[in-house]
Amino acid sequence: MAGVAGGNDFQWCFSQVKGAIDEDVAEADIISTVEFNYSGDLLATGDKGGRVVIFQHEQESKNRPHLRGEYNVYSTFQSHEPEFDYLKSLEIEEKINKIRWLPQQNAAHFLLSTNDKTIKLWKISERDKRAEGYNLKDEDGRIRDPYRITSLRVPVLMPMDLMVEASPRRIFANAHTYHINSISVNSDHETYLSADDLRINLWHLEITDRSFNIVDIKPANMEELTEVITAAECHPHQCNVFVYSSSKGTIRLCDMRAAALCDRHSKFFEEPEDPSSRSFFSEIISSISDVKFSHSGRYMMTRDYLSVKVWDLNMENRPVETYQVHEYLRSKLCSLYENDCIFDKFECCWNGSDSAIMTGSYNNFFRMFDRNTRRDITLEASRESSKPRATLKPRKVSTGGKRKKDEISVDSLDFNKKILHTAWHPKDNVIAVAATNNLYIFQDKIN
Repeated sequence: MAGVAGGNDFQWCFSQVKGAIDEDVAEADIISTVEFNYSGDLLATGDKGGRVVIFQHEQESKNRPHLRGEYNVYSTFQSHEPEFDYLKSLEIEEKINKIRWLPQQNAAHFLLSTNDKTIKLWKISERDKRAEGYNLKDEDGRIRDPYRITSLRVPVLMPMDLMVEASPRRIFANAHTYHINSISVNSDHETYLSADDLRINLWHLEITDRSFNIVDIKPANMEELTEVITAAECHPHQCNVFVYSSSKGTIRLCDMRAAALCDRHSKFFEEPEDPSSRSFFSEIISSISDVKFSHSGRYMMTRDYLSVKVWDLNMENRPVETYQVHEYLRSKLCSLYENDCIFDKFECCWNGSDSAIMTGSYNNFFRMFDRNTRRDITLEASRESSKPRATLKPRKVSTGGKRKKDEISVDSLDFNKKILHTAWHPKDNVIAVAATNNLYIFQDKIN
């Protein structure tokens, strides 16, 4: 992965962009989550309108072998609808907060999608045959008069155009008082956890009417509330281990073998704060917006407002690596607080070999860090560079003084254009980047 910073190995180039070009973006079309499945052949996005769009990787064309396969729409369905909680007089919006794929066991694919309150298990399956020759109904579906049936027919399967069906197999509801911020499928492939601001529940994929509450940080008196849960994830190999992060910048690792209620953590990860850099915004910017285990299970990565940190699970007192994402915004925290951008929740992701990490920034910039060489790069998801196979040029932000030709001034960054959601193919150097209502797909350009 030495090619993160455009080294000798490869450069990143444009592959595809999905979504309308309109200047006026409908709120419902804004992408709210992006997720590759375990093989990388399917890519799912969820939006604020409650829709899930699944893209499938097409095989490479023999006529154009230099072009790698593209992702084309495979299935689109309405996952959640807006609801109203009459007891609390609250609207429950349809926005998809998270999508998580289940490992494929047969020809069908399964995924979990959630809004603020309800989690659904969807089955996505293909149908290319239909039954014909029924005894009790005609081809147009009308029931036949049983007295006129004089002989029995054996129904036959006839080929038909491929149809992709999405059907809800399970609905997991009424278990969260607060807004769900995370779902994570366990490595046993039978259970998953869901987290809201104050509680984490453990579910069995086959059982919808009950879940087990495994973490509850709600104080008896809500006025004593000092922190909330911001993200949670299961360990990729040990089904008894999970972590959750908090708004205070701490991460707790829990072992479900220790007790039924994991109020006592097994490990507590926290970096001591430098007193000299303390400010009014310290607590806000230290809040962790995402936590992700590495594929190996040895490390975990956390994203706060200004940085990405990589932690070794065996060392709790400080991270082993810290990467500054947009340190130039430290002087702008006051205006970012006023326009609420300081509360934006950026996600982060690993590449397939855990050697590189990616996360988003403002102005449609996203950052990549190579863990081996410690090189980093800033790239931009924009329509200007959206010509097929166009190489992405590294972007630089000038923090003051004399601005060089290719640099962009900190004062001219567009804070309405933000990359909150990114995903990295589990095996290849293919990345998906959500920029408002557009999904950009980039891949490596072999030199």
